[in-house]
Amino acid sequence: MDPTIDEIDRKLISLLSQDGRASYTDLAKEVGLSRVAVQTRLNALTENGVIERFACILNPERLGLTVSAFFNVDVEPRHLMAIADRLAEEPEVTSLYHMSGPSKLHMHGLFASHREMETFLQRKLYPLEGVVSVDCQVLIKRYKSRMGIRL
Repeated sequence: MDPTIDEIDRKLISLLSQDGRASYTDLAKEVGLSRVAVQTRLNALTENGVIERFACILNPERLGLTVSAFFNVDVEPRHLMAIADRLAEEPEVTSLYHMSGPSKLHMHGLFASHREMETFLQRKLYPLEGVVSVDCQVLIKRYKSRMGIRL
């Protein structure tokens, strides 16, 4: 963690991680500062990129997105950036990472059904030039998730 972040900043980050809707006043009471001081610190953490954004964490199943799948996509290196850029635009793709090892891209996607996932694979992923192979694992049960989803 950045050495310029002190214990109060860490406490604020921890509190916001537990309740992103906590008010400046409530946060101030927890850390022993004024509301204005807390607001100033949070603005600085945001401006410095420590806090990238505030988001609403949604339960995908409650939104009808019942199929959660992880993909390892092996691609030809010269097509990596083009494929990553294209997949990043797809609303079904919730996260996309360039990984070391035999699979160059690791991707997570949410789908309303297995049929929708199959359609995504056949129409959007498999036809991309440079895709060598795709390995897919479907989630059985979610125990913990730290990331939100994009609608």
